[in-house]
Amino acid sequence: MTKPAPDDTRTLVSTDWLLDHLKDPDLRLLDASWYLPDAGRSGLAEYQAGHIPGARFFDIDEISDLRSELPHMAPPVEKFMSRMRAMGVGDGHQVVVYDGAGLFSAARVWWMFRLMGHDAVAVLDGGLPKWVAEGKPVTTAAPVIRDRHMTVQRRAQMVRDVTDVARAAKLGDHTIIDARAPGRFRGETPEPRPGMRSGHIPGSRNVFYQDLLNADGTMKLPAALRAVFTDAGVDLDKPAITTCGSGVTAAVVSLALERIGKTDHSLYDGSWSEWGMYADLPLATGAA
Repeated sequence: MTKPAPDDTRTLVSTDWLLDHLKDPDLRLLDASWYLPDAGRSGLAEYQAGHIPGARFFDIDEISDLRSELPHMAPPVEKFMSRMRAMGVGDGHQVVVYDGAGLFSAARVWWMFRLMGHDAVAVLDGGLPKWVAEGKPVTTAAPVIRDRHMTVQRRAQMVRDVTDVARAAKLGDHTIIDARAPGRFRGETPEPRPGMRSGHIPGSRNVFYQDLLNADGTMKLPAALRAVFTDAGVDLDKPAITTCGSGVTAAVVSLALERIGKTDHSLYDGSWSEWGMYADLPLATGAA
């Protein structure tokens, strides 16, 4: 049996913690289930078929910057505020995010709340699969929602654009961590999105997000997380930039960095969906 990680309402909480706090008046629970296009699964359909009591559905594709051609880029501040108000999520709330894969897309929403200046947010360790496996309650009932204002102070240092990443790759003053599967990182496996080149950002290191998780979908303990980073050649003394295919699993790496006490990390929002699209950006293949 996997030893549980300590609960931390700023990073990761257990299913037992959530059950104990499920009826807290200032808890706001979000189902952020999202899947790759080729997965054949719908986060909204699964939410409607059964979710943890009180959960609202957080649509990663809709609560994004729809002006961008890139997938689910972080939304403008005003849009985030309006969507959270409509969902009844605001100041003074402890937010807990989960997903239907275990620990996958929920981390993206955790990062988004942190980007918007809201620290009282945690991911449910093991997500809905662990919750259901333990026989904890699910429902199809819609939650009662009351408006709540959210004050947003965007932390620009938590997100990076292509210019920032190109500079960091050239200067080598950051450690760039790629969360994609090893075959995609090495350029051996075709990208799931059409028109993408195969390979990785020169100088980046590969930490496949699943290597940060236990078999039950929970996150490994901090000492084991640190070992994964070290074994991958990540220089933890440098500021970190996380990246992946479209900025989702990069956030799992960001969460793991936070769990080991490393706070100087940012996320490349465009990730390989952007970098892999432009022939004039440098590309490397093979192992790091």
